[in-house]
Amino acid sequence: MKSGPLALTLGDPAGVGPEIVVKAWTALRETGPAFVVVGDYQALASASGAGGSIVKPVLSPEEGAQVFANCLPVIDLPLRAPVVAGQPSASAAPAIIRWIETAVGLALSGAVSGVVTAPIAKAPLYEAGFKFPGHTEFLGELTAASTYDGARGPVMMLTAQDLRVSLVTVHEPLAKVSGLLSIERIVEAGLVTAQSLQRDYGIKAPRLAVAAFNPHAGEGGALGREEVEIVTPAVAVLRDLGVDATGPYPADSLFPEEMRARYDAALCLYHDQALIPVKMLDFWGGVNVTLGLPIVRTSPDHGTGFDIAGRGLARPDSLIAAIRLAEQIAQARTRGRTRARRG
Repeated sequence: MKSGPLALTLGDPAGVGPEIVVKAWTALRETGPAFVVVGDYQALASASGAGGSIVKPVLSPEEGAQVFANCLPVIDLPLRAPVVAGQPSASAAPAIIRWIETAVGLALSGAVSGVVTAPIAKAPLYEAGFKFPGHTEFLGELTAASTYDGARGPVMMLTAQDLRVSLVTVHEPLAKVSGLLSIERIVEAGLVTAQSLQRDYGIKAPRLAVAAFNPHAGEGGALGREEVEIVTPAVAVLRDLGVDATGPYPADSLFPEEMRARYDAALCLYHDQALIPVKMLDFWGGVNVTLGLPIVRTSPDHGTGFDIAGRGLARPDSLIAAIRLAEQIAQARTRGRTRARRG
């Protein structure tokens, strides 16, 4: 059975979101995957450079899929006031939040096969009272009441070419990371990652490489106790639970091509430990994936780009990669459900 289109939220309309959405549709209109934008019609029309002639308001994802080859479909949930490219405003926050909530609702109902989110800026959302660190945590809250057969996220994973990296902590000050690490937290992220590799990527026996926290993996405790007291015991627990986990490995030697061939995903302990190798390997094509949710969610691996918004400079590569990956994961989940029904 053919799955429905994807829902693509517009992100912060003062950023590069509207521009890269238009460019992604131009690149994918003939081949797909089809998507319907959840956002503001006028922001898309302004970004299209064609006076809105290629943007079409639709009432449902199904209608959006039908017109996708000819025009960019949008479920129009208007902003309260026009936005200016490059000038974020807290006044847009209620609409941005509503777009995300609507897309998630469509995914939970089965009307769309997954959600792709254009970048948001956190500061304007915080100013408007948004209480979540970012997209990932908000999506976890929105889907918390829905059933999910497996270890529950959300866990952030970044992908670039043959590299996949999952994060134990995400947007935390580096000075706080050590205190936030625990055996339980590492094990939880490892379980979610391993099960997601099976469910969403078709890897029957995933191999996880767990990164160390300290230089030289702590040198037996001489350069820090985190490996001895937390990371190594967590790897042992994962192995007891049936996960092919190894480590901890010094992070400075974990990401060369020869090492990447030995694992299916690396489990990293903090933000830059994971994102630096991803962006070094493929700065333009990286994708952010949220693991351990009942819905499929991907996002481009970059921010709102306020400094270049509205100037026609933003590249859609990462968004296009995110759309394609969301479709691949949605298809993998559909195949898995079909096999389960057949017994």
